[in-house]
Amino acid sequence: MHDVKEKPKMVERAMLIGITLPQDSEETTRSLLDELRELVTTLGIGIGHERMVSVRKPQAKFLVGPGKAAELVEEARQHDCDVIVFDNELSPAQQRNWEQLAEGKLLVIDRQEVILDIFGDRAQTREAVLQVELARLEYNLPRLRRAWSHLDRQRGGGAMQRDAGETQLELDQRMVRTKIARVKRELESVIQHRQVQRKKRMTVPVPTCAIVGYTNAGKSSLLNKLTQSEILAEDKLFATLDPTSRRCPLPSGQPLVITDTVGFVRNLPHRLVDAFKATLEEAVVSNFLIHVLDANSPEVKAHAETTRKVLAELGADEKQTIIVFNKIDLLWDRDATMQELRLSFPESVFISAHTGEGIDTLLQRMESIISAEFEQVRLLIPHQRYDLVARLHREGGVHKEEVRDEGIYLVASIPERMRTQLEAFVMASTEG
Repeated sequence: MHDVKEKPKMVERAMLIGITLPQDSEETTRSLLDELRELVTTLGIGIGHERMVSVRKPQAKFLVGPGKAAELVEEARQHDCDVIVFDNELSPAQQRNWEQLAEGKLLVIDRQEVILDIFGDRAQTREAVLQVELARLEYNLPRLRRAWSHLDRQRGGGAMQRDAGETQLELDQRMVRTKIARVKRELESVIQHRQVQRKKRMTVPVPTCAIVGYTNAGKSSLLNKLTQSEILAEDKLFATLDPTSRRCPLPSGQPLVITDTVGFVRNLPHRLVDAFKATLEEAVVSNFLIHVLDANSPEVKAHAETTRKVLAELGADEKQTIIVFNKIDLLWDRDATMQELRLSFPESVFISAHTGEGIDTLLQRMESIISAEFEQVRLLIPHQRYDLVARLHREGGVHKEEVRDEGIYLVASIPERMRTQLEAFVMASTEG
């Protein structure tokens, strides 16, 4: 089967183009272009040239005027670039028009395709691989015609006669649609399996929280620090795509399951938001969220808004959330920056997942949220029912434990599931 035109195997230099549309500001375009540079560099492609272009009215053919389009193609050639990457989303027709203008000597892609390539490189689990494959197939389907532009010259005969290229195009589209249906079925099966695992986990009422935030904000590093784990945590975009859950003992001994989720990015393609909703459902079903932000980023407020919008799409924006500013060890004007952020984000917590600074404060905040949801009582459990004591250690929070002649005295937070079973052992408030 012929697919869309594959990227040249030796793509080495890219020209990045950011177009400022009437509703945008040049500052936003510059910021997004900086982010695009990081995305493209993540793929191992060098940056040969960058351009910002303002347009008063978007043009259907090239997004910019034909004269400006020809100028940009010539600039790419002068800087020995073999690919032009637009930060703005291009329609399939616009991509074809740009590549025809470049006479087939330049590949033209947009931000969506770059992110799809990164996700494709990073996907590890079966679910992530299928999600990326589905997103790529849906992205490629309307672009199949690009692979058959070289057959246009073969057309001939009457208006009703179909040429070989058109027939092959229809065959390819049918094959891609069939593959999309197959991947959706496989993905549904994988998701159902994960939902079964989640239900089993939820039968043991251990509270859960999900770490969310912009990509490269330090979510995996924070998970490692809180749970003493060694999850992959690298200083690059989308270092991890798959949700990872680990148990974190809070200071009181109350267990908590923490899940790291895929990072967000501005202008994340909607097909990827849809594809990864299953992964991000961990944020929806958790007791609360930890929203991690990079305190050292000049775009931290925009990053916070991006995460908020994605959470709103998932229906998780109303969940109780702890705002955590990470990487405070890298701040240049630390006091001033933290003071400014506190004004915009009251009740936020400032930490360094690298040095451990502020982690104790974060743990206390997490514990206070769980304590508010779990009833705290005093219990006197007979020695012969030590199985209940052990279960409380696993599923609840034991704040105090004391062996007495008549039994085991506990001050504990009881999960809802265990309240009926422990009612007989609850001590009156005046006792103990």
